[in-house]
Amino acid sequence: MARTKASITDLAAQLGISVSTVSRALSDHPSISDATKKRVWKLAQELHYQPNHMAAGLRKGRSNLLGVMVPHIDGHFFTLVVKGIETVASKAGFNVLICQSNEDVVHERKNIETLLSAQVEGILVSLSRTTRDFRHFEKVRKQEIPLVFFDRILDGQDVSAVVLDDRAGGYQSTKHLIAQGCRRIAHFGGPQHLNIYKDRQQGYLDALRESGLPIESELILHSNMALDDGVAGMQQLLQLPNPPDAVFSASDFSAVGALQELKRRGLRVPQHMALAGFSNETFTSLTEPMLTSVDQRCEQMGQSAVRLFLEMREHTSTPFSPRRILLQPELLIRDSSLHTAS
Repeated sequence: MARTKASITDLAAQLGISVSTVSRALSDHPSISDATKKRVWKLAQELHYQPNHMAAGLRKGRSNLLGVMVPHIDGHFFTLVVKGIETVASKAGFNVLICQSNEDVVHERKNIETLLSAQVEGILVSLSRTTRDFRHFEKVRKQEIPLVFFDRILDGQDVSAVVLDDRAGGYQSTKHLIAQGCRRIAHFGGPQHLNIYKDRQQGYLDALRESGLPIESELILHSNMALDDGVAGMQQLLQLPNPPDAVFSASDFSAVGALQELKRRGLRVPQHMALAGFSNETFTSLTEPMLTSVDQRCEQMGQSAVRLFLEMREHTSTPFSPRRILLQPELLIRDSSLHTAS
């Protein structure tokens, strides 16, 4: 049978003093004698009493809770973003409550209600792949709870956000492939209503135009960016009369799917086809060959999102003007895209 937790009322009853006296003794209030404090703490330890800091905070109008919602915590990216969030939030005295939308807007809406019910003091969000409108976030705004987006946001929304310069990342990757002698470069893109995939594709298009290379619709394939999508995408490309000599994928997952399909067919990377992905997932340095990718400054993104939340929270005199922090990507060149690789 589970042991019932001792309450502050239990302590007061056993000691024959009031609940308020016990409460002040536990908080080391100067109005309570040292002898009473010792009696209270001794019994509290014997009964394994745990103070309810959340309830105490709510009585003071604060929960010290920061809500965080991510699409998933698979892989390396969101795990490291959350690490960055927790590092800064903890130093600022906040506990982090994490939810996953599992790439489902319905679940995302439920998570918002859950976080609001928990009386969080702020919400940090990276949108699900299926989110196409902002309506479920209006309740957060109406309650004047600081709301910060990171990585994934909806185009056309004037919101506070921390994002990577994904367009620059897409441009750098494609220019690198061009510099390796690739002239027919395909692109695996994600849902275009999300900023990250739209901007990565735009960077790809910028690089082709700048280099005087044609933009061919048959080489641009859109999917949900999973490993299986990379397999299917590569199958489609290899059926073309004139297959590409390189692929820039907006996700490492679909890039690895493409790599698997090429290997299954006995084609060599990068000799037959060069590959570049995006996100610098941990597995990119474990593949054979290792995968060229773009680092997204994961921990820095999480840390910046919390700092932006804290700035919004302190800004109470006038309405806070939405602010966007833009982080710079880093292209990590590995053997999958180097035509000089053996």
